[in-house]
Amino acid sequence: MRRRDFVRLVSGLAGAWPLVVRGQRAATPVVGFLSGRSLSESAGLIDSFRKGLRQSGFVEGQNVNIAFRWADGRYERLPALASELVDLPVAGLFAAGGSPAALAAKAATSTIPVVCLTTDPVGLGLVASLSHPGGNVTGISNLASDLPGKSTELLKRLIPAANVIGYLVNPTNPSYELHVRQASLAASALGVELRAINAATPQEVADAFAELARRRIIALSVMADAFLDSQRDRIVALSIQNSIAGCYPWRDYVLAGGMMSYGTNLPDSYEQAGIYVGRILRGEKPSDLPVLQPTKLELVLNLKAAKTLGVTVPPTLLAIADEVIE
Repeated sequence: MRRRDFVRLVSGLAGAWPLVVRGQRAATPVVGFLSGRSLSESAGLIDSFRKGLRQSGFVEGQNVNIAFRWADGRYERLPALASELVDLPVAGLFAAGGSPAALAAKAATSTIPVVCLTTDPVGLGLVASLSHPGGNVTGISNLASDLPGKSTELLKRLIPAANVIGYLVNPTNPSYELHVRQASLAASALGVELRAINAATPQEVADAFAELARRRIIALSVMADAFLDSQRDRIVALSIQNSIAGCYPWRDYVLAGGMMSYGTNLPDSYEQAGIYVGRILRGEKPSDLPVLQPTKLELVLNLKAAKTLGVTVPPTLLAIADEVIE
């Protein structure tokens, strides 16, 4: 046990008995919300998390408080932010925004329950198994490790002439190599070349599209990553500007004008995380809560964007789309 956790545990026990003796009400629990994202583009996700808490009987400002910490896409800030939350202390910690936040939370505490939303929690060493997590971490696997290959396949079906498919990735994300490997395997099976292009800062996003244009790459997949998602408006605009057909990891990209998305329903995942945090506040142990996996992946198409790009969406894709935006 870490010294910081031990001191906090002892202090908590020392203060608990006098409160019971005097019959005072217990203090309102505080939930830590650690995210690699920025507040400005997370309002809807926060609402989904609060909705999940309400389903478990917890309403912010009434019987639970939430302490937020935002890395604004700068993943190197996450360890310090996680330590801040642990030192408050918090009764539970939600690590949002993928594997960078999840790993920072796990490193910060071995005693405070952690609910994470991430790719491949077993492979990252966050949990022992999906069905029996063990330890103090559980959460939701967003299946992102399965998405790069399928996104590559969908792009090839939509753009048959594409012999090279670009893949915009964030190399500072711990899941980076897994994503590239999955996409590369799919590209090889399809007989196309995958060109991974790194972007971890706003300037590098601009540089990436300059490279895509220089190489005349006409099809692009984008990694499921919190920083890249914070840049979604620029990414979509640059794709249209450079006549690049894109397949994005979440529906919000399509709502911003992107052509196609394939992935999990992110608000649903945040809602489920809120439910899990609420169950933990009621006394359940994270080691007894299996890591959840989404039962459905969504294909969303934007026909207006496709028309702008000169792309004809085949009937076979329209038939399997979960949502078509005219």
